[in-house]
Amino acid sequence: LVALGTNTDPYQWVESRYRMMPEILEALEAAGTPVSVLTKSPLAMRDVEIFERMAKKLPVSVNLSVPTLDEDAWRATEPHTPSPAARLDAVAELRRRGIDSGVLIAPLMPGINDDPEQVRPILERAKKAGASFLGGVALHLRGEVKDVFFGWLEAKRPDLLPRYEQLYQGRAYMQPAQR
Repeated sequence: LVALGTNTDPYQWVESRYRMMPEILEALEAAGTPVSVLTKSPLAMRDVEIFERMAKKLPVSVNLSVPTLDEDAWRATEPHTPSPAARLDAVAELRRRGIDSGVLIAPLMPGINDDPEQVRPILERAKKAGASFLGGVALHLRGEVKDVFFGWLEAKRPDLLPRYEQLYQGRAYMQPAQR
């Protein structure tokens, strides 16, 4: 299995210009290699015919990350990314076409998008879309990302800064019980 998007989203905006994914997918298909894609972008639908063809003979899944449906939280934490609602529409279309497609509620950020009232609409939309699976991942802050995120908290959500300092003190991941 080749998992695309575990570190960097393969369907970032630049993919619409360079169109590398069709060739990558076709090479994996020719090699008989199962594929799993994780993305924030419905741009993956551009390659739906390739995924359909692959799914007839190989395990294939195209999964979308949907951290929130709350407009304010989305725009504050994921500026310049495709609409989370459009991502869920893509899951529904992928499932209609017989392609495994799930929803990853990620990242879950304490005090920002982890309230049950914020998560419930994602669960409902994922169920309505026929998602193959649903999961969640707590925010992790590796390397320089931690400094960037803490800078964002200081500027935009200083009320949460003490909580995050406690949750991530000396580590990139929350303790398992906190996740």
